[in-house]
Amino acid sequence: MNEVILQEISEFCRQRGLAESTFGRRAVNDGKLASRLRNGGRITTDTLERIRSFMSQSGEDGAARRRVLFDAPVAHTLPVIKTQTAPMAAQGNEDPQRNFRFFDNRQKYLLFVNTCSEKWEVAQRVSLELGNIHPRPPAVRVFDAGIGDGTVLTRVMRSMHHKFPTMPFYIVGKEISLEDVRLALQKMPDRFMEHPSSVVVLTNLAYAEAPWLAAKSLSAATSMVWKDVALDGNTAHSFEEQITALEPFLAENWKAKVSPKSGNPIYERPVVLVLYRNDHRFLLDQVIPKPGSSQADYDLVIASQPYRARASLEFKAKRVLAPLARALGPGGRMIAIQSYGHDPGMEIIHKIWPDDNPFTHSRHDLLKETKQELGAAGRDLNFNTYSDQRSLFRYDMHTLPTEVSSSIGTSTLLAAWNAAVYVAQVEDDRLSDINADRRYVDATREVLQKHGGLWFYDESFVISRRRQ
Repeated sequence: MNEVILQEISEFCRQRGLAESTFGRRAVNDGKLASRLRNGGRITTDTLERIRSFMSQSGEDGAARRRVLFDAPVAHTLPVIKTQTAPMAAQGNEDPQRNFRFFDNRQKYLLFVNTCSEKWEVAQRVSLELGNIHPRPPAVRVFDAGIGDGTVLTRVMRSMHHKFPTMPFYIVGKEISLEDVRLALQKMPDRFMEHPSSVVVLTNLAYAEAPWLAAKSLSAATSMVWKDVALDGNTAHSFEEQITALEPFLAENWKAKVSPKSGNPIYERPVVLVLYRNDHRFLLDQVIPKPGSSQADYDLVIASQPYRARASLEFKAKRVLAPLARALGPGGRMIAIQSYGHDPGMEIIHKIWPDDNPFTHSRHDLLKETKQELGAAGRDLNFNTYSDQRSLFRYDMHTLPTEVSSSIGTSTLLAAWNAAVYVAQVEDDRLSDINADRRYVDATREVLQKHGGLWFYDESFVISRRRQ
């Protein structure tokens, strides 16, 4: 079904010179409609009727209607961050999706992060792998395949300092969201203070490029923005001031757009931001990456929720897991973490959508597909699914002891509902149909009272490279 409607949308947009995001906003007030469909998202029959009605009405009005589509101001667009954009050769053809907000709903994300303990539990699970790696000179090398707001990475960095207090750190984090890069950078001054011999690199490159800090296409490579920042001083306050001063640079260069092929977010220009302490430059000379000569060979790769749950098995293995596995050095380990389901959170979802199942690919499926994708390149790799007892772990929604009782406050119910739909990655068009009544409130209250709280399960698996 998705393929059919996507083909109709693509043909409609091609005939009228219309961007898919603009089509989605005008048809159903959802600029990410096409992207969701490509990633396996589902739509209601009502949404489908609205889409086809919009295309039908647009076709009947002919040229006059097309003028409206091109000339009328765009309504109900998501807020964007105002940045200085580089001059373009033809401003009239500027993509209307420029500077789009990366997260489907930023409020959902922030509410989930601050009301649930997933980041803490993931960091603890990742830190356990530090006991199984075997760093080689000149540094402990770590790659985070999606730093998010930096909570997981900074917690792992504390564990790294505890285990390897005297070793230099080389840490690369991939993140395409400007807002998350800002949040992650805010947590770094203390890390540079506690562990001075650290090199932290942030980049918006794709999974197949980021571990090596090198763009594959010639055009992207020639337009790459590479910025070294040697932090002066020896206090967290001075580091914070210098990192905060990077705001204009980030606003100007850390931009994303939607891929016309996959519908996924991609960078407009590749950016590599390298940070280290100036008073440790001499010590870190062999660790600080140089343009065109960076290597991967990571001791630890963190891949926590690096893809949408509803994406295809082939996409997860080919575009994400296989490139990250190739970046492992001798004795290196990649720990991947994804949502598992079978928890009270999914009970809430099933009370509203009984047949919904976003978690269709188990760790066994993913490792089998990744091994097949790697082929001969995976001969010296171990693919470890582990038992459920070792693989699965739980995280909870924070509540006070008296919050979940016979009478649950509205704020707690809304936070629980938000967490459930965020983890299950329920599309906004389905939510709009449900939020009109009180069914979701009753379903959430019933599950919370049944279990005395709300929790979720994640599953983890490891790909490791044999030591030389």
